[in-house]
Amino acid sequence: MESEAEPASPGATAVIKVVGPCKSGKSTLVAGLQSTGYTARSCGQEHSDVPTMWQRIAPPDCLIFLDVTPETQRARVARSDWSEELMRTQQRRLAHARQHADLVVATDHASSDEVLRRVIGFLVQHGVPATGG
Repeated sequence: MESEAEPASPGATAVIKVVGPCKSGKSTLVAGLQSTGYTARSCGQEHSDVPTMWQRIAPPDCLIFLDVTPETQRARVARSDWSEELMRTQQRRLAHARQHADLVVATDHASSDEVLRRVIGFLVQHGVPATGG
């Protein structure tokens, strides 16, 4: 993300990338950000063994990491193939992105609207412009 000392160029469109485990709310957050004028994309980093995939494909200006516990993942979707090992694998694959995230948001006890408000608040506070911004 650009530092406060280096504001975005006028008319520049910041790319917001959202990563996190399955069922953390990535798609919902991206849709909410897009509906409010941000250029946002989700990244399936949890499915890739290339730790820097999130950086290589459409590098972001801002990286948002959504976190969720295995208990909440299971509550959000009924899948018999979600083992503890699969969930640990996702966390391992996401470790690099989490380490470099500009913002980490736990989504277990937050509604999608609360997550969206928190992320937009962060973006505004850090001068990340929406497309129309």
